[in-house]
Amino acid sequence: MRVPIITDEAAQQGGWHGIALSQAFAARGCEAVFVELQDCMIDLSGQQPYIRIPHFEQLPKCAFIRGIAAGTLQQVITRLNILHILKMQGTYVYNDAKSIERTVDKGMTSFLLRQHGIPTPATWVCESRQQAHEIIQSDLERHPALVIKPLFGSQGQGVRLIQSHDTYPLPRDMFVDGVYYLQQKIETGAHNYDYRVFVINHQAVATMQRSGEGWLHNVARGARCTAIHDQDIALLAEQASKALDIDYCGVDIIRDADGKLWVLELNSIPAWRGLQSVCDANIAQLLVDDLINKT
Repeated sequence: MRVPIITDEAAQQGGWHGIALSQAFAARGCEAVFVELQDCMIDLSGQQPYIRIPHFEQLPKCAFIRGIAAGTLQQVITRLNILHILKMQGTYVYNDAKSIERTVDKGMTSFLLRQHGIPTPATWVCESRQQAHEIIQSDLERHPALVIKPLFGSQGQGVRLIQSHDTYPLPRDMFVDGVYYLQQKIETGAHNYDYRVFVINHQAVATMQRSGEGWLHNVARGARCTAIHDQDIALLAEQASKALDIDYCGVDIIRDADGKLWVLELNSIPAWRGLQSVCDANIAQLLVDDLINKT
């Protein structure tokens, strides 16, 4: 079986993660082919709609989504439409476009977590700068800090802490792309770390504690990783993955000063290089085996 790995790094064989996946597919007798969505085509010239994928004469049984290149709104919608159509025509898309749309948008992720009773910080999403100021003024009277994040973003980029003594608490509109995503900061006390849980088919397969010098703990920002085994953290991550109805994901969890666990966000195209360095499980192989079983 030949399987397209959809990536934004086809020229680099998908990078570290792509190579790990390619080796995992090869271990199961499958050939991985790296493809970028911008090189695919929606062909509606015949009687049946068809997606043209480089190096594939017919639609594959499954496709692994490892990365989607940034672009204009029209380009991103077209690329996601390709994934939607592939699924409609019988290709198992892992993770599918619906899952990616739900998690790349932090506002929708927060809504679904809250709707399913998953403990997640108080969150507000609005376009009005005046409304954002009012939220900040009201909440900072009761809590020490808020966090403002890009609605679309990862690896801690663009995340800012807002405290009562800040002279200019809100970034200019151009830096938030017109949407204010505000989240109450969880006060951790002496717990200066958080957790990343890797979940496959609603089962937690590996968990690490991430600790850094500041209040952000992304591996991309130099956080230190330590493998841990905590049933409560694993169970909460599994519940979050079910709430988002997703094949696999990275779940970010934090413990507050009173010991309560909170889900911060989910990532539908999670990196696992840092986690792999501290855990025994072969994460790429677990992912590939789950996809093959579902196919």
